[in-house]
Amino acid sequence: MTKQLRIGTQGWNYDAWVGPFYPTGTRAAEYLTVYARAFDTVEVDSTFYAVPPAKTVRGWYDRTPAGFTFALKLPQEITHERRLRGAEDVLHLFFDRARELRDKLGPVLIQLGPDFGPVELPALANLLPTLPRDINFSVEFRHRGWIQEGVIALLAEHGVGLTLSDARWIPRKQMLALASRPTASFLYVRWMGANRDIVDYSRIQIDRTAELEQWAGVLWPLALKGVTVYGYVNNHFAGHSPQSARELQHGLRLTPVDPETLGEQMSLF
Repeated sequence: MTKQLRIGTQGWNYDAWVGPFYPTGTRAAEYLTVYARAFDTVEVDSTFYAVPPAKTVRGWYDRTPAGFTFALKLPQEITHERRLRGAEDVLHLFFDRARELRDKLGPVLIQLGPDFGPVELPALANLLPTLPRDINFSVEFRHRGWIQEGVIALLAEHGVGLTLSDARWIPRKQMLALASRPTASFLYVRWMGANRDIVDYSRIQIDRTAELEQWAGVLWPLALKGVTVYGYVNNHFAGHSPQSARELQHGLRLTPVDPETLGEQMSLF
């Protein structure tokens, strides 16, 4: 079941994690390697801000073990600035860089802003048929008007996922209900939190046990049916995403890695 349930965090480059997650003394250059001893997937936020150099992407590949996967965010130049229109040049460049991850490339997240409403459906409908078939994609809507049967059918037609986000944009109840209707062979879930008030990422500050139990209850049956679940927790969800991810792993009957053992693993190298 571990191959069907891939749980991780949104990003890995947080100094506040040194101590509660990364062993004391861990250097920033070592973060990803140590992270990959605890989780088998991560969502890369930096690709949202710019297409990364090929050398950087190869470095991610080289610093992680076999079986690890990266979910990449489509650059905001495509989604927010050009609004999915006339972005062929950036798309092709991004896809070339993403393919540098080879077998470690997970789904690509197409994150659309709250101001990208259903009136812009033609732009999305025009983009979907042009997406390469060798890469998996999932769309995150931040406007609840998108959650309608026609849009869900459109995504399913092209094998593109509907990203489920536990956040302020669309009610959790609605997201949980949609989990049973994946539009692709995989499901992409993001635990974002209701706001951005949390600034200390070193500890849990909000008890999210009930919410995570709800999610585990709907994701486990999907995995049993063969649907691969990619799930990523943000620090703003409860305060310290590695711990939230471990709680979720536990609820999904996976075996979380105790952060205290990461220091022991480091001493072997």
